[in-house]
Amino acid sequence: MQGFNRTTVVTQFILVGFSSLEELQLLLFVIFLLLYLTILLANATIMAVIRFSRTLHTPMYGFLFILSFSESCYTFVIIPQLLVHLLSATKTISFVACATQLFFFLGFACTNCFLIVVMGYDRYVAICHPLRYTLIMNKRLGLGLVSLSGITGFLIALVATNLICGMTFCGPNRVNHYFCDMAPVIKLACTDTHVKELALFSLSILVIMVPFLLILISYGFIVNTILKIPSAKGKRKAFATCASHLTVVFVHYGCASIIYLRPKSKSASDKDQLVAVTYTVVTPLLNPLIYSLRNQEVKAALKRVLGVPVATKVS
Repeated sequence: MQGFNRTTVVTQFILVGFSSLEELQLLLFVIFLLLYLTILLANATIMAVIRFSRTLHTPMYGFLFILSFSESCYTFVIIPQLLVHLLSATKTISFVACATQLFFFLGFACTNCFLIVVMGYDRYVAICHPLRYTLIMNKRLGLGLVSLSGITGFLIALVATNLICGMTFCGPNRVNHYFCDMAPVIKLACTDTHVKELALFSLSILVIMVPFLLILISYGFIVNTILKIPSAKGKRKAFATCASHLTVVFVHYGCASIIYLRPKSKSASDKDQLVAVTYTVVTPLLNPLIYSLRNQEVKAALKRVLGVPVATKVS
């Protein structure tokens, strides 16, 4: 990272998250290990089913494949180190490793935010313009949207990481979190950080509020279209198609807003760690369950991949 401040004297940080629960470290290790393995298994299953089932080779499931891959990488940045620290007496992380973790965490987090918007746009086109869906959501546009999400996400992460690494850290070095997140690290800076915090806050609005508002606007059009459907069955089916996406939207953006839409890093507290568990562990676990394992098309495809007989009519 070229943004490192040469006057920085801190060479390593101590991650003190969950240190107050010392007697529960082993139990926490088992819980997080099981959750992590479940996340990897669920996302790997979704990716395998989408890859090997021709019926799921559509833009919607293509976006879901990319989101599952991104979520797996996202958790890989955080949870393995957490597991090591839960069993270790020393919970140190070097300055460079902390910056690297922060960069990839922010990169995948921002990418996920943008991918969820892309999936919302896909639902908008599918419901509001069904006859033109295949024409609009072609392979070229899909790849372009995914590429734009990833490139934009990691560019924002690079800017944010360089802003933080450019701060002066001269002690203390105890990060009140279980990984290197923005607010707990900024809190340790020795110099005035107001200008950089304002810049980071602006980036947070760009990543969280702008996509969230775009999703709300798209769902305004979607609801208006659904209400015009004459049959009650058609309305239920349309709403069911969007329910999974909306659930993830509110959980994902809700947790992110609590943590990042605050202009002062000093407002970080121990409660943030509980919220962080939601968006670093629970949300990546819920995504494949909500999006796919409750989806009849995915369940039918999974049965076909496993060689289990499938009824001719899928509800």
